[in-house]
Amino acid sequence: MSKSRSLNKVMLIGNLTRDPIIRESSNDVVVCTFGVATNTSWRDSNGDVKERAEYHNIVAFNKLAEICAQVLAKGMLVYLEGELRTRAKEDDNGNKYYKTEIKLNDMVLLNSKDRAPVGIDAAKEAGTEVMDKTGAEPPQENIDKESDTKTVENASDEESADDIDGEDLF
Repeated sequence: MSKSRSLNKVMLIGNLTRDPIIRESSNDVVVCTFGVATNTSWRDSNGDVKERAEYHNIVAFNKLAEICAQVLAKGMLVYLEGELRTRAKEDDNGNKYYKTEIKLNDMVLLNSKDRAPVGIDAAKEAGTEVMDKTGAEPPQENIDKESDTKTVENASDEESADDIDGEDLF
């Protein structure tokens, strides 16, 4: 009997809806979260243009998280590649809450803004509360010299990402 294959892959091009937030989890994993909006438009039966935005929660881990915090800012256009993750949390009353997010594996800046570094060390120096640190392998970085486009492919974060408990998610 052959083994079935499956695929969990998300590709987005959108604008950041908020500045990235970087922190350290209780398990010493660097976590960076931010939001991205994607837009779609269409014509209804009357010929009127309709628009809708979808909002996505993005989470990056370890070195890719630090890079996102350093180079991304609200409003920037980015290409993101990752996978869907849904996490559950149960409150004291037994109610379950779910959060679906995209675990980032790759990020490409499609435009840039002047931005001061705000990685873990810079954030600590600026007095910003930081909740996480890293020890994972750095991501692979490819810089296209002709287009000056920076691509970041994350090293495998499977072990460290799965070690994050429910309190780190919400």
